[in-house]
Amino acid sequence: MGQEQPVSVALDARERLFEQLATDAEQFDARNILKKVVRVSKPSVVHIQSRKIVQTGMRRTIEEAGSGFVVELNDQRYILTNRHVVFPTATNGVKVSLEDGRKLTVADIASDPSSDIAVITVREKELLVPAHIGDSGRTEIGDFVVAIGSPFGLTHSITYGIISAKGRKDLVLGTQGVVVQDFLQTDAAINPGNSGGPLVSMRGEVIGINTAIASSSGGNEGIGFTIPINMAMVVVGQLLDKKVVRGAYLGVRMDHDFTDSTALKLGLSHARGVRITGVTRNSPAAKAKIVPNDVILSFNGTLLEDDDHLANLVSLTPVGNKVTLLLLRERKPMRMEVQLASRPESED
Repeated sequence: MGQEQPVSVALDARERLFEQLATDAEQFDARNILKKVVRVSKPSVVHIQSRKIVQTGMRRTIEEAGSGFVVELNDQRYILTNRHVVFPTATNGVKVSLEDGRKLTVADIASDPSSDIAVITVREKELLVPAHIGDSGRTEIGDFVVAIGSPFGLTHSITYGIISAKGRKDLVLGTQGVVVQDFLQTDAAINPGNSGGPLVSMRGEVIGINTAIASSSGGNEGIGFTIPINMAMVVVGQLLDKKVVRGAYLGVRMDHDFTDSTALKLGLSHARGVRITGVTRNSPAAKAKIVPNDVILSFNGTLLEDDDHLANLVSLTPVGNKVTLLLLRERKPMRMEVQLASRPESED
């Protein structure tokens, strides 16, 4: 049997390991960009405390926490959050505070229930530090992200994960009335109180608004949903123009029961894309000469899953933008450019 090493030798080896770890940790910290992402992002995040109105047999109020972040548009600074964070609230029921605890005075709140987005105007705009806004259209599955918010009222908490999926829709997440859905999915821990806070890329840019979780327990189970920032900024621009958020408009009627047998007759192997059954007169679709039985296969390069997918993509596009459609007409593929317009009031 070998002789045991003296205790002093073992301790010396342990101390050498500590020294190696110190060197390794210093090198790791130098490459750890998460710290830099958090450092540049946190000053733009605010804590929101709401006194919510609840109707359960009798009218009462409860205190709920949420989050928001600062955006700059047309040289003015605002706070962007979820509508459900600030509605329905009692009079003067929304309190906003900065990372350092300073309180802000809410002057106005504009919101859009169809997208669950709200914009808060405060009087102390000079105290606001705007976030850098990224391009959610460039986000890919597997990208690393950071979520910042106030889970369970714990302000400016940081969680970390990846983009798990894109284009999630037809979700029932407890955020009632959200019609426009095109969520990013993330496994970064999101809990009650994270709503309205930013999802941040490794470039330190906001790519989404954390808005909901899929959970049977009410807490994080690794499935969180985020409104893409590109969609959010379109809504913000309309809200700040004091317009009703109407969304862009194509002007087509769609086959909601597009079957494989119908697709075969039109030259497709199976039902995919969106079959057009009618076109509204004087609409963008009519001006582009789209006709019944055209099958729209892609919208600005995005392959279409079904009619709801097309409706969502149109509504997320700024009014006046030109988009490229790939469609099938009489068994032949063709591309066309369409300039989207604002939906006429008569179409509401």
